[in-house]
Amino acid sequence: MAEFTHFDERGASRMVDVGEKPVTRRVARARTTVRMQPDTAAKIRARGVHKGDVLEVARLAGIMAAKKTAELIPLCHVLPLESVRIEFAFLDDRRLQIEATVSVEAKTGVEMEALTAVSVAALTVYDMCKSVDRQMQIGPTLLVEKSGGRSGHFLNPDADATGTP
Repeated sequence: MAEFTHFDERGASRMVDVGEKPVTRRVARARTTVRMQPDTAAKIRARGVHKGDVLEVARLAGIMAAKKTAELIPLCHVLPLESVRIEFAFLDDRRLQIEATVSVEAKTGVEMEALTAVSVAALTVYDMCKSVDRQMQIGPTLLVEKSGGRSGHFLNPDADATGTP
């Protein structure tokens, strides 16, 4: 089993030293789902929510969140993100899938940035729609895939080809 890297030999928290690691292209893809009432999904699709275009606001929130990950997660490194892409797909009349792909040329990966992006995008959907549907559910949220760095390519076996965990 791999060891936790964010603790020193005494158990104190630490930011991992990436100073000696090589710069490589890093890409991470994360996904979450928002489950809602069919009427809520229909309003989102029709851009009929009174607060505005839910998906475009959620897209911007997800992009902004990825850029602020180091401010939100205590031991994350500040990274010069090159790309953050947020995509939405309705899986059926009740489930909205949100997927983020984040890339960078850096010494450490962007998994947390991708996970933060989908989480905040989902919370934004909830916030914009809570006046009509307080029963919405978020999750599961998972890392789908990552590439780059010493550990190489990872494809989550719990994420199937149809996009549902």
